[in-house]
Amino acid sequence: MLNRLEAQSPDALLALIKMHAADDRPDKIDLGVGVYRTGQGDTPVFAAIKAAEQILVDEQDSKSYLGPEGDIGFVNALMPYIFGENATMGGRLAGMQTPGGTGAVRLAVALAQKAGMTKLHMGTPSWPNHAQILGDIDLEMVPFEHANPDGTANVEAVLSAIRGAAPDEGVLLHGCCHNPTGIDYSSAEWDVIGDAIVETGIFPIIDTAYHGLGHGLDEDVAGLRSVLAKVPEAFICYSCDKNFGMYRDRVGAFYILADGQETLDKAFSNANALARASWSMPPDHGAAAVRLILRDSELTLKWQDELEQMRNRMRQVRDTLAEAGVAGSVDLAPLGTQNGLFSVLPVSKEQVAQLREDHGIYMAGSGRINIAGLTMGNIEKFVNAIAEVTG
Repeated sequence: MLNRLEAQSPDALLALIKMHAADDRPDKIDLGVGVYRTGQGDTPVFAAIKAAEQILVDEQDSKSYLGPEGDIGFVNALMPYIFGENATMGGRLAGMQTPGGTGAVRLAVALAQKAGMTKLHMGTPSWPNHAQILGDIDLEMVPFEHANPDGTANVEAVLSAIRGAAPDEGVLLHGCCHNPTGIDYSSAEWDVIGDAIVETGIFPIIDTAYHGLGHGLDEDVAGLRSVLAKVPEAFICYSCDKNFGMYRDRVGAFYILADGQETLDKAFSNANALARASWSMPPDHGAAAVRLILRDSELTLKWQDELEQMRNRMRQVRDTLAEAGVAGSVDLAPLGTQNGLFSVLPVSKEQVAQLREDHGIYMAGSGRINIAGLTMGNIEKFVNAIAEVTG
């Protein structure tokens, strides 16, 4: 029976990791892997997480199942940071724990399809796994252009997609720090997007995977809050993998906004059933550590300080790149206005290969770079290489 399967192409990023590891040049630069790195190239465990984990070691008295909804204390502790002071939206909002933000997106798409969604409009380029999840669930994706050539958001394209959609369709939006472009909507643009969603009745799914890595915890979700204040219903997908450094522990949450308690209960029961059939129970450890941090004022401040250090380092890299201006045929100035871990450079696959072969600079074939792979020590090499290859 297994002979009937067709071989799948290997993941390009995994292949890039292997090539970088095999490169013995001491000044090689890895801009491919999508994790935060310090100026020394490390991806450390947060001190706040270490402290919370020690509490778990000392005090946790059971590893029993939590149920398909996971650690509700964790889910509720996150809500004020995501949704603001009125965290429950007047009782219209409820959530559950998921295995990472990926699990939340998978659950959102499956539940939307079960509720009757026929198509999902999505700005491209996007996180590659978005399209992969849609393809696996067999929900039609309708792409629209997310980014303008000048490094700004193509708001007209998203508005056109929303205004041309039927009420049984959905739109997938990145909450902040867009992956892979780093291009976010302004407050005014979020307002217009929210109004358009209300006018057409299209269903919004908002994926928030990099909260706090842009401009701040409140600033990064201002657009999300603006939309949710207007719409009757929405799905929100959330990841703690980046802003708590919990990549391998797969810490995420899925929230449902409904127009009333009866609808919310019905939707939540279906989400529970889908979760039960998919992963049964989410992993506990990472979510428990986050819950302990957010319930302890000292640990919360420690976490926020560490997150601010991450944010400031990436902003320093972006500002330095922007100050470099034009390198060859590439204008680096727009990178200073973008946010988060990623940006996309206007380079060809051939130029990406030349950067790798001639200069030891590793990036995705799309031109996506991980900003955190650059440091004050290697930015000059990177800018000079871009100028040489694209000039």
